[in-house]
Amino acid sequence: MSYVSRILEGDLADKLAASGAVLIKGPKSCGKTATAKQFAKSVLEMDRNPQVPMIMATNPQLLLAGETPRLIDEWQVEPGIWNNVRHEVDDRKLKGQFILTGSANPNDDVKMHSGSGRFTVIHMDTMTWQELGYATGLVRLSDLLHGQVADFFQDGISLDIVIERMIIGGWPTLLGENAKNALKLNSGYVDLLCEVDMGRVSGVKRDPVKVRSLLRSLARNTATLVENKTLEQDVKTFERNELSRNTITEYLDALSRLMILYEQPAFNPHIRAAASLRKAPKRHFCDPSLAVAALGLDHEALLQDLQYTGFLFETLAVHELRVYAKANDADIFYYQDSYGLEVDAIVQKRNGDYAAFEIKLGVGHIEEAAKQLKKFEDNIDTAKMKPPKSLNIITGTGMSYRRSDGINVISLAALGH
Repeated sequence: MSYVSRILEGDLADKLAASGAVLIKGPKSCGKTATAKQFAKSVLEMDRNPQVPMIMATNPQLLLAGETPRLIDEWQVEPGIWNNVRHEVDDRKLKGQFILTGSANPNDDVKMHSGSGRFTVIHMDTMTWQELGYATGLVRLSDLLHGQVADFFQDGISLDIVIERMIIGGWPTLLGENAKNALKLNSGYVDLLCEVDMGRVSGVKRDPVKVRSLLRSLARNTATLVENKTLEQDVKTFERNELSRNTITEYLDALSRLMILYEQPAFNPHIRAAASLRKAPKRHFCDPSLAVAALGLDHEALLQDLQYTGFLFETLAVHELRVYAKANDADIFYYQDSYGLEVDAIVQKRNGDYAAFEIKLGVGHIEEAAKQLKKFEDNIDTAKMKPPKSLNIITGTGMSYRRSDGINVISLAALGH
């Protein structure tokens, strides 16, 4: 399978030029190693070389010898290598010496000194529609953040296509795969997560049945504000299983360290109203295909439950925006206040410029979404902060165009970075 270029390659090149070592983090199988190998001149695969533990115990310096940039793949298998790399970067006083990749964060009790001034970090996600060739990139997030978007138009795509692509997901190994086979492979990913990865990352044996129950509950509640006590009750009601709140917290921590879950933080703007703002994060799977696989759904099941499919599409759209935001030195948030006003995504640059997005699977809710966006804009206290650069509605189906009120309606198949 030929390599497909990734959006973060430019960021990786810049960070190699600026720091002695770059750490690429991301969920298993998202493509970290393949991308790192495009830049590396030598490779050490920590999880495949049986001699690594012995060398780490006797002369770890040998593992760092090689043409640079040297890729140290799955570095967390031997967390002690972190400090060796840190010291080596200090001694060499050169840029672009090492690339470390990892699909899990090590235990909190692992003694690692700060890599400040030596390491830069890149978080890698599964592939976006633009990277997969599904999206034209006709409407660029960079332009939306500047409020300078030329007139645009693009025909929409069908709901069947949107559902098929959510089932397959953005995994590089599934490029060109059909939905039926992809669902089987993604179900295998979930099986390994329950039976192997959760125990491995925490160093404690986990009950696969209980892990699966929690994953199914998280999948049912994707793209929502769900508290741990709600997950506890959901598991008890739908899974006929018992999970204490402490156990749920431990499992969620392990899933976060495996980078399976993404928490979308709340936006905290200056508003005119006296409403209080929600502060808890929204939870999303790192790729919507894992939610589909965890629940054992197929194309027909998603067609029959469009309300749930809409939440799944929101997770997909947030995934896309997250990748495109990072390419624009921006972060992604959501807005919700005690009066019930909600905006699905706010993308904000470090300089404070931001754009607001409502996310709708179909075109039937566009007017409702436009009213929400206008209310949000009117509620911003412009004496204390700038208004949004653009108001936007991301859709799964339907055409992409600018409305007469200036709101952009953008199919996910038209969005790019």
